[in-house]
Amino acid sequence: MNARGDTVGAIGQVMFKGPEQLQAFSNELAKLKSEVAYYRRELKDLKSRSYGLDQIVGDSLAMQRLKQQIIKVAPLDVPVLLTGESGTGKELAAHAIHKLSVRRDANLVMVNAAALPATLVESELFGYEGGSFTGAERKGRKGQIEQADRGSLFFDEVGDMPAEVQVKLLRVLQDGSFQRVGSNEPRNSNFRLISASNRNFEAMIDEGTFRLDLFYRIGAVVIRLPALRERLDDIPLLADLALKNFAERHGQQPKEMSAQAIEFLKGQSWPGNVRQLMHTVERAAIFSESDFITAADFGQIESAGAEPPMLMSARSYLNPERRTSQPAMGESVSVSSAVEQVEEQLIRTAMAQYDGNKKRVASSLGISRSYLYKRLGQMGLVN
Repeated sequence: MNARGDTVGAIGQVMFKGPEQLQAFSNELAKLKSEVAYYRRELKDLKSRSYGLDQIVGDSLAMQRLKQQIIKVAPLDVPVLLTGESGTGKELAAHAIHKLSVRRDANLVMVNAAALPATLVESELFGYEGGSFTGAERKGRKGQIEQADRGSLFFDEVGDMPAEVQVKLLRVLQDGSFQRVGSNEPRNSNFRLISASNRNFEAMIDEGTFRLDLFYRIGAVVIRLPALRERLDDIPLLADLALKNFAERHGQQPKEMSAQAIEFLKGQSWPGNVRQLMHTVERAAIFSESDFITAADFGQIESAGAEPPMLMSARSYLNPERRTSQPAMGESVSVSSAVEQVEEQLIRTAMAQYDGNKKRVASSLGISRSYLYKRLGQMGLVN
């Protein structure tokens, strides 16, 4: 300090008992830097994504009807059940409903019901108090239901929800009250429920695998999303979107689709719907030798063995001329069991190839992550 009492300098010293502590500190700092970088990327991605009605691409009569239904039901504070085949865009519809509702400024919390482990259902949905079980955070944590307070709760794959989860969700839907794990204090969450599934609820109710009272709670309004084969007129718009998104991600000029290629795409059955179409167009953009994609580009992909891995392997498994091993004489193999065996083999191979990265595994196999979680659970590989 100088004569006037002002601080003009300071000395600091960091003490470590040994090199091990210094190394541990360095490792922890590197870990924190990595986490900060990850969350910055996630935040940037969330800010750049728009999930309004304009993200639901299509001008066909089926899509016009869907958009009108969303516009009518979104402002009403009632539960909505979105049904339709896998890959039809149920998640986009859920985002649009939330965006057009009075709860738009609050959270839209997403829950994959098929991926909820039975042992962690309560802590994931309802949260927990600090120290309530081994491994719990010291300060406790809000559950997904509590995070959705004043917002919307999107239950994806609700038809695959285990029976014990159905009971717990039904209790919350009755009055909105719940308790955190390790606490007796009642809490309340005021949320709007949006559910989605590609399952046949009528059959599941008859079989006793889905509760009728829960179906009435989640299905006050049911909106069915049309399959791609019901809206073939939208294929040019969807293909153009796929090419633009692909070019933007890779810093390229977008390629164009010929009229012949569009007619080729319209002639396909598309069991995977929009998701399958987008992957198919992107593959054509990768392997096309010019900036103008023709129908021949799709044929080249298939003949070169670049068709979707699951479809290709299923064909080789079920076609005796392409199989390397066949069932023994008199052994009966059904189509469904054969496909399941092929899927399991492909999933195990992809999980090993991508070191358990489920996002990359699902993308490489051309399936949704929710379906991958479901199959991993059936195979005992959910962890």
